[in-house]
Amino acid sequence: MSSHEHEASATECADFLEQIVFLIDNELGATDVAAVKLHLQSCTPCLETYDQQRIVKAVVARSCAEVAPGELRSKIMVQIQALRTES
Repeated sequence: MSSHEHEASATECADFLEQIVFLIDNELGATDVAAVKLHLQSCTPCLETYDQQRIVKAVVARSCAEVAPGELRSKIMVQIQALRTES
């Protein structure tokens, strides 16, 4: 174990895991950001979770920015219109 690692309790990690999403979304105050980052420096499992969450968020964001091809969009619009007409 290096000087930057320590054994965190399950409760301590659970508290920080809840904060990871807020950290990624820039929704924490400066004090909380510092506390979460300090914990991540010393807790490999939480750091791995943080990295995974950032990757998932990036993939989802990239997927949401993609636009369906025109032909597919037209087919979907026809189906939506058909469903609206049936209702």
